[in-house]
Amino acid sequence: MIYLDNAASGGTKPAEVVHAVLSSLRLCANPGRSGHRLALALAERVHACRALLFDLFDGYGVEKVIFTKNCTEALNIALMGVLEEGDHVVASCLEHNSVLRPLEALKRTRKVTVDVALLSDRKLLPETVLSLVNERTRMVCVTAASNVTGEAPDLLSLRRLLPPHILLLADGAQAAGHFPIRMKETGIDLLALAGHKGLHAIQGAGALLFSDRVSPRPVLFGGTGSESEHLDMPLFYPDRLEAGTLSFPAIASLFEGALYALHHAEKDGERLLRLTEAAHRDLTALPAYTAYSSPNRSGIFAFAHRTRTSEDIAAELNDRFDIAVRGGLHCAPLAHAALGTAENGLVRASFSPFQGMREKNALIAAQKTAM
Repeated sequence: MIYLDNAASGGTKPAEVVHAVLSSLRLCANPGRSGHRLALALAERVHACRALLFDLFDGYGVEKVIFTKNCTEALNIALMGVLEEGDHVVASCLEHNSVLRPLEALKRTRKVTVDVALLSDRKLLPETVLSLVNERTRMVCVTAASNVTGEAPDLLSLRRLLPPHILLLADGAQAAGHFPIRMKETGIDLLALAGHKGLHAIQGAGALLFSDRVSPRPVLFGGTGSESEHLDMPLFYPDRLEAGTLSFPAIASLFEGALYALHHAEKDGERLLRLTEAAHRDLTALPAYTAYSSPNRSGIFAFAHRTRTSEDIAAELNDRFDIAVRGGLHCAPLAHAALGTAENGLVRASFSPFQGMREKNALIAAQKTAM
């Protein structure tokens, strides 16, 4: 199979990641829960992964790197653990349901109000976001890269326009590992990460990084291995937000995957930019197709056919050509509404830096045949 669904989950892992996972499965303990030698050794590797993510994303402290099972959990902590009764939020229409659904729940439970910034010529403009800010705005939520089109909003320009007191939350699921995200430099207060995409980790690895301006409350309660005599969660981070056993195999894979991204992101980002540029050029030369992605470093290329649904094309690519893509709405309904593709969705082909023009050519050849 030609796997072009890397935006859902990276299909190929570096050898270092595979080795780290296999090693952790052969002999594993519970980091942070016991005082014996193996548990302490694993706890040191967990701390090393925190330190690496802190450095890679220009964070605000190693203790403010929280491990989660995925980006969705990180976003839930960022929203449920920070927003208060009656707060106002501005979110972009590009957001994933992992932002939109928590906000919808907060509308009901805390009377949070939400305004959605729309696109202009398929771009999210900082001025559009700013126009929705009011005196009650507590937070602005903007993805670092759209999971539908790969569009990367200008977060630095947005931060410079926003009033200083407003928190900036960035969903880094599709951006992390593909291009630099520097929290302090960009003025990001909360950054949610998915380990299993551009950071090359296995599923079950995610993280939330946050600034000194926020103190997220726990949304999950349980054992931490610290202050066990108290029935309340610890007040200090990361323990306050990490109830229950951490997935050491996932964290070990995230350490190696993030280290790989640190050394290869520039070259890999250029490769993905060239791939999406070539896919855009070749597909738009076919009269029945429309491209909805510009060339981008996240490797995402979304397109539509004039008469066929995205699910139909995705099914044919799978059944007839053994090519894996994703059709539909990609858990981002407002993005499709803004693009005018809500009825039939889009076909999303998402490339890996471990792929090249062979995979792109196979996708284009299949579309020519299917026409």
